Amino acid sequence: MAHLYIAATQKSSGKTTLSIGLARELRRRGLAPRPFKKGPDYIDPLWLAQASGQTCFNLDFHTMARAEIHTLFARQLGADLGLIEGNVGLFDDVDIAGSTSNAELAKLLGAPVVLVVDCHGMARGIAPLLLGYQAFDRDLRIAGVILNKVGSARHAGTLRRAVEHFTDLPVLGLVRRAEEIQIAERHLGLIPVNEAGQAEAQIEAIRAFVADQVDVEAILAVAATAAPPAAVPAPAPADRTHAGLRIGIARDEVFGFYYPDDLLAFAEAGAELVDFSPLHDADLPPVDALFIGGGFPECRMADLEANRVLRAAVADFAAAGRPVYAECGGLMYLCRGLHWGERRAAMCGVLAADVAMHARPRGHGYVRLRETDVFPWPATAGREVRAHEFHHSALIAPSPDWRYAYAVERGTGLDGRHDGVVQQRVLACYSHLRGVGGSDWPRRFLAYVAAARG
Repeated sequence: MAHLYIAATQKSSGKTTLSIGLARELRRRGLAPRPFKKGPDYIDPLWLAQASGQTCFNLDFHTMARAEIHTLFARQLGADLGLIEGNVGLFDDVDIAGSTSNAELAKLLGAPVVLVVDCHGMARGIAPLLLGYQAFDRDLRIAGVILNKVGSARHAGTLRRAVEHFTDLPVLGLVRRAEEIQIAERHLGLIPVNEAGQAEAQIEAIRAFVADQVDVEAILAVAATAAPPAAVPAPAPADRTHAGLRIGIARDEVFGFYYPDDLLAFAEAGAELVDFSPLHDADLPPVDALFIGGGFPECRMADLEANRVLRAAVADFAAAGRPVYAECGGLMYLCRGLHWGERRAAMCGVLAADVAMHARPRGHGYVRLRETDVFPWPATAGREVRAHEFHHSALIAPSPDWRYAYAVERGTGLDGRHDGVVQQRVLACYSHLRGVGGSDWPRRFLAYVAAARG
């Protein structure tokens, strides 16, 4: 049960690129790297899953209790080699005590930390930086460093000498600056792997680059020193209460933001997930409900508009009073039209409002919601929901008659006070739910779908 934690001194240090390359190199060597990602991010896990050939699971203090994080990690790690990629900096946290930081997660999982340092413009100063990181939390084991974005052989030699002379940390890699292996980014981060037509070629290029400049054998030796996770109870037998339900799930180059453990929860409840593409399909499959997750409809707005038949099918499905759940990009798709700059494209028209893209995020980060008495699924009014949002879009003149499933206690949602518009059997929100921390939203949604089917 070897595992390690890839962290960095600060965000945008290159840890995602290095993690992708390492995951693919380990796979090439015949190993089974199991990736994990700290936080709620969808995009990095898609790349890590593609690189490793295995599902990447999110570990998130905001939505999960510590025991739940440990249990998910232990069950999914199995006999694989665990590769955990952090987010932001190693010690960064909204909590001054650092209780939900990367460092705390590494300690919880007994994972040795490989620290990635962006060394651009840095020389001998690498030493006091590393000494400070080691001294800041003596309970955390930083097992080695990867010096990234190195400028030249001379620069590499200066950095290595400083680290080896002043610290006891092994240098596990000296990686030169290379724009050619960077994954393209846009307003919400990396381009998702489901959109990247050359994803495999890019992953292979990253693998070769990383394998040439990182001591992979030393990395494996570090991972082997990890404390094995404590035993956890076996999962309860699957309760296939909702066998026979068919849920249409939007999956194509636009829509792809789904948590794998949520999708497993659907399957364990007996429901069948049936893919459909708002981009390419001429009709909806025969299903009992629709689940339209997040994505980037603005990037293919003209193509979505051009598929009039599918847009009409979604509108008819909702108008017939059949259950639809949509998050963020899915909410945008259900609106009448989507604006980006001077362009407008027609969407499904299920919701009586347009939506517009903005240069800056309109909602970004963790949210806390309170279910209202119009929340449509089996629930108790007043229940707190922890989720996250990340959107550059906002609704234009939503109807004053709309009813909302959530009161926003932290975050933005639809208007700073509400999220989750409820219309017939449609629930559409900016917040992304996850079926952890007692939420179990997939089963609640399925219970609602079963009741609607009668």
